[in-house]
Amino acid sequence: MTLQEFYTRIGGNYDDTLRRIPSEALVRKFVLKYPGDPGFNQLKDALAAEDWELAFRASHTLKGVAQNLGMEHLYQVSSALCEAVRGSKPLTDPALWPPVEEAHAQVLAAIQEL
Repeated sequence: MTLQEFYTRIGGNYDDTLRRIPSEALVRKFVLKYPGDPGFNQLKDALAAEDWELAFRASHTLKGVAQNLGMEHLYQVSSALCEAVRGSKPLTDPALWPPVEEAHAQVLAAIQEL
């Protein structure tokens, strides 16, 4: 799979990503590092522990990584979750979490095919 096909598959924005990181080799390098980023697991653990401050920080980090790497769908769903727990508010809409899990899984699956 090409990098452009990867972005199409995950609902990402290849062209915008190349404007931010103007080297396909660098984009590929950073995308391949995504599975090792601790943000998703920190968020999952924080939600399970109902640690809303950590949930906010972890969701904010995940949102930022997704945005910087042009993973638009993951960015959008993690952004919605981030806003829900902003200010250490408890998550009152648990339906915001499954789309984050699904988008993250989709990204991981696509990365394996790069």
